[in-house]
Amino acid sequence: MPKWIDHIVVRVNDLDQSLKDYETKLGMKASKGPDAVPHLGMTRAIVPLGDEGRFIELAEPLGDGGAIGGALEKYGEGVHLVALAVDDIAAATAEMKANGARVIEAGTQVFIHPKDGHGVMYQLIERP
Repeated sequence: MPKWIDHIVVRVNDLDQSLKDYETKLGMKASKGPDAVPHLGMTRAIVPLGDEGRFIELAEPLGDGGAIGGALEKYGEGVHLVALAVDDIAAATAEMKANGARVIEAGTQVFIHPKDGHGVMYQLIERP
């Protein structure tokens, strides 16, 4: 059972411009980044939300392809995924599978297919 939203990933065309917009228009400043993350095919920056460790991650594709690049091409800028905190990722995954959710397991990461999230991809994050 999800406890809270841990973080949100927003795909953007231009990370530098997005950071400027978040700061000047929304009053939100990045605490980390921009950092290239080649194995995920993106450059990202972290915009903290409060003092509880929650954040918005702004992600721009690093070259062609990758999950961010493909989704940006297909859907444009917007919410890429919402990460949900759970006490026990194995138990939460088993429960969602038993309930009929399409679960995507990628190594240690667990995602819920966007078709089961009504267009939103969810990620499960263990936060005991």
